[in-house]
Amino acid sequence: MPREIITLQCGQCGNQIGCRFWDLALREHASHNTNATFDHALSSFFRNVDTRHSPPLEIPTGTGNSPIRSLKARAVLIDMEEGVIKQLISGHLGDLFDTKQYITGNSGSGNNWAQGHEVYGPEYADDILEKIRKQVELCDSLQSFVMLHSLGGGTGSGVGSYIVELLHDAYPQVYQFSTSIFPSVDDDVVTSPYNSQKENTRGKHSIAKGKVKGDKPFDSMNGIAANLLLHLTSSMRFEGSLNVDLNEITTNLVPYPKLHFLVSSMAPHSAFSHAGSAAQQHRAINQLFTEVFMRDNQLIKVDPTRSTYLACALLMRGNGCTISDLHQNVARIKHRLTMVSLPHATKSFRGSLLCGT
Repeated sequence: MPREIITLQCGQCGNQIGCRFWDLALREHASHNTNATFDHALSSFFRNVDTRHSPPLEIPTGTGNSPIRSLKARAVLIDMEEGVIKQLISGHLGDLFDTKQYITGNSGSGNNWAQGHEVYGPEYADDILEKIRKQVELCDSLQSFVMLHSLGGGTGSGVGSYIVELLHDAYPQVYQFSTSIFPSVDDDVVTSPYNSQKENTRGKHSIAKGKVKGDKPFDSMNGIAANLLLHLTSSMRFEGSLNVDLNEITTNLVPYPKLHFLVSSMAPHSAFSHAGSAAQQHRAINQLFTEVFMRDNQLIKVDPTRSTYLACALLMRGNGCTISDLHQNVARIKHRLTMVSLPHATKSFRGSLLCGT
């Protein structure tokens, strides 16, 4: 059975990340689905519609062999300025969305959390819930809501946190994940610390990330966030030796309701096919496990060696890693970390392995 995810893009940052995310998601599925059929993996983020009808006719996933007619993203786009959404709609990804999927304002939130949460949130609440409801009704088995937003601006932090509250009341049984972009220490928006503090008092499950450098730092940062979401959801979209879904990740990583802020990390991918001998491949795999716990690979400014862990989930993708590699490296790394033993927790480490993805 397909498990759908509805993506909510809020604010300028959230919609810019969304632009990168949908581009990478299409590329990822195109590389695995060479027959251009609407399979279960594709149905997680997309709908298949026949635009020859008015309104467009929804084509069910069925056995996963239906040809792709026209893909529509399972998403709702929100911004109190129309510039970024207008750019997205008019770009090469514009066919993924229609007018029923986005909400825009004119004046923006002025980098003010209160303006977004106390003014625009209540003003657009009914419209936002209605557009989300329409997306939910098109799902067979909704798995999760994923929020893309920043914590430093007014719309992303203010309206974003208001939407989180709306979802909690309207869909209490559906998990929420937030990809939350924290402001850097040299952010030139004077209200960013205030906005972040107010948002953090209301946030749900958070995948935090910091600032990256390069010729196009914001584009690179958006790409990291987009890839992180693809990796996080890959286990529920593709088959693997040791699959877990988002609910299972949440169950293992959130021991108490208020301890719901997840810190993420990614290790660079190694080209196992060019690694040479089996011994060299084994060393490359071990290095990935080591790197994911290194300070430079954390997506927020923390030092894992000086931190205390409640729980940890390791998600691996590719043909070069086996279940034995996973168990061996968990045993090797576990004793280096400071772990808190919780009375009701059965496992402090959770692993997922997807081959060929």
